[in-house]
Amino acid sequence: MKQIKTLLIAAVMFFGASTMNAQTKTAHIDVNDLLAKMPEMTSAKAQLDKLSKTFDAEYGTMVTEYQTKMKKYEGEAATATEAVNETRAKEMQDMGQRIQQYRDTAQKQLQEKEMEIVKPIMDKAKAAIVKVGKAKGFQYVMDSASLILADGPNLFEDVKKELKF
Repeated sequence: MKQIKTLLIAAVMFFGASTMNAQTKTAHIDVNDLLAKMPEMTSAKAQLDKLSKTFDAEYGTMVTEYQTKMKKYEGEAATATEAVNETRAKEMQDMGQRIQQYRDTAQKQLQEKEMEIVKPIMDKAKAAIVKVGKAKGFQYVMDSASLILADGPNLFEDVKKELKF
């Protein structure tokens, strides 16, 4: 009977130890905060802001030109012939479409440029997170921005050191 008890206790301890070893090690990091604080991201934002301002300036010039012509044509509409007014209306419609097309194209180019600039920065951050996570023995590293409870180890400072900022 004593041997059965000893065997049972040993089995419980063995399975308990295996269960503890089977538990996953999880850490977290706020990826958005990390990206925002990376020096490369500051530079990328400056580039994107500059490009955005260029697009905005060109768009503003086009809109001002459109408004100026519209006022001029409206002022002259009463004294112009019907054919001239129709031609002017068609011109204004075409100009409005070009402005809309420019805005859409500029927005698309800005998004493409953002992906082109930001993707390598995100890849660098991800590589650092993976390296630190593996070095610390974690099986999972989760983005704390999407967690309801982030009570485990936070890798932010370690990843920051890895990225040298």
